[in-house]
Amino acid sequence: MCGRFALTATPDRAAAFLGLPELEDFPPRYNIAPTQPVLMAIAGLPRAPGSNLPDSNLPDSNLQDRQPMLVRWGLIPAWVKDTREFPLLFNARSEGAAQKASFRAAMRHRRALVPASGFYEWRQSGGKRGQPYWVRPKHGGLVAFAGLIETYAEPGGSEMDTGAILTVNANADIAHIHDRMPVVIDPQDFARWLDCRTREPRDVADLLRPAQLDFFDAVPVSDLVNKVANTGTEIQERWPELEKARRRKPGADDCQMSLFQQ
Repeated sequence: MCGRFALTATPDRAAAFLGLPELEDFPPRYNIAPTQPVLMAIAGLPRAPGSNLPDSNLPDSNLQDRQPMLVRWGLIPAWVKDTREFPLLFNARSEGAAQKASFRAAMRHRRALVPASGFYEWRQSGGKRGQPYWVRPKHGGLVAFAGLIETYAEPGGSEMDTGAILTVNANADIAHIHDRMPVVIDPQDFARWLDCRTREPRDVADLLRPAQLDFFDAVPVSDLVNKVANTGTEIQERWPELEKARRRKPGADDCQMSLFQQ
């Protein structure tokens, strides 16, 4: 799963990465949580050949501008009557999203990209949330998670854009922490993933796969990230106590690791 992530790049870097013309200014966000607004990018209307925004993944006749959206993280399907009785869908399992009622329409019509500097995951300990990790690209920069968007019409008549992040079975780099991870869309596949006009879910199913090995680096951090109110850079600092435990003598009892889990 992916229950927290960060976006600390400048608006200019995020716009360039996503192929957006521009973005309004926003501050670095180190601890983004469900129900908060998140930035997503969708395919826009077709644009004329020769536009200033390069998009080599599509033929000229199909070039599209990409549009930014500010979305509530927690998808609400259009058919929901009472949101108070509906679970918070901030993740969607990619394996069945195209068939599941909650995500079927979004998978067909509203696929999106979610820019991130990395995400947080917790190692499970006895069924409880344990050691937190900051999972970031090894070579720095941004990643784009596969996202879904659904516009929900509230009873009063106003509309709210909501979204979820797709997940997949974790690769070997992350599996020792958690069995799920967000789907990462490679830049060369942005256009294909966003193209809901000509590509159905089955046409992009091959993109719903774990990140390649050695793409992410998992850094142990303190439990400061557990509290949404903590939003500073300190929540991403490496937790030195855990590093000392990792360097203990060979043959030491692995159960000692429990001393460093929350």
